Amino acid sequence: MARGEAVLDPRLAGARQMLSRVRAVVPVMSAKGGVGKTLVAVIAALHAARRGRRTGLLDLDVTSPSAHIALGVDPGSLQPEEKNGVVPPLVAGVRFMTVAYYTWDRPTPLRGQAVDDAIREVLAVTNWGELDLLIVDTPPGLRDEALDTLEYLPDPRVVAVATPSRLARAGVERLLALLEEQGQPRYLLVNMYAGGDGLEDLAEKYGARYLGRVRLDPSVEEALGDPEKLLSTGMARDVAEAVDRLLEDLGI
Repeated sequence: MARGEAVLDPRLAGARQMLSRVRAVVPVMSAKGGVGKTLVAVIAALHAARRGRRTGLLDLDVTSPSAHIALGVDPGSLQPEEKNGVVPPLVAGVRFMTVAYYTWDRPTPLRGQAVDDAIREVLAVTNWGELDLLIVDTPPGLRDEALDTLEYLPDPRVVAVATPSRLARAGVERLLALLEEQGQPRYLLVNMYAGGDGLEDLAEKYGARYLGRVRLDPSVEEALGDPEKLLSTGMARDVAEAVDRLLEDLGI
């Protein structure tokens, strides 16, 4: 679908309306998969809620959602209420929305325009109500669906997640360069840090606020599915410090 057609899509107007009472929208992005983006998004949402912020979490990976696994949500036993749209259930203090409620973890082999359509539908029907912060776990990579998501969200403040590996560094540099070119407010968080390159130079080069380093923490795997255990990990403590910096910068 061409950009001009996208402007006329009533679903996008609906999405803006549904997000009109959200103070800050923060997409969590990565240029490559496997850098821990979803876990960072989930833990950040849990911490923001613990700090008293009205917080939402949207898993916008419509073909391979996984945030519900980290939160321990069984999509077969929990369904959103329908009231002026779809109201995300409250999970561990966070309003949580995912297509897994409807796919029940079955394969969703969407591609091309179908992926974009699914993203628009989710944004158009989800009734967030009043929130201080909405964290969006975006599809990985720099494909159309990730870039279109930035276009659909109002005033997005992107948190780019990378690891210290040289492969991740090259990818996140492309992402930060793109965000700078588009004039998007941006932050950088380094995950799975076990020494070496902290990527501070990339943050400075591309005008991103550096949120810090999150340690490599093998204990996280055992904590998946239990929000309280997740919040007790070393990774969560590092994410908490990053969230505090983010909330301060956002003024919420």
